[in-house]
Amino acid sequence: YLGTHCYGLPKTGPHRLRFLLESVKDLRETLKRKGSTLVVRKGKPEDVICDLITQLGSVTAVVFHEEVREIL
Repeated sequence: YLGTHCYGLPKTGPHRLRFLLESVKDLRETLKRKGSTLVVRKGKPEDVICDLITQLGSVTAVVFHEEVREIL
């Protein structure tokens, strides 16, 4: 959210950021009601995923989503 890779424009404004944070909070609450949870971490994916697998112990699958970047 510090800026884009092109032109240094804001990646998101305050209203969009609030919407995203509220959406993640709502998703976490919905998952908790269903007996699950949502893990949100910041860092290099290869480090974060490795740490989570170690922390959780018995991991049988890893699923992830990569942000799509537009090439101008």
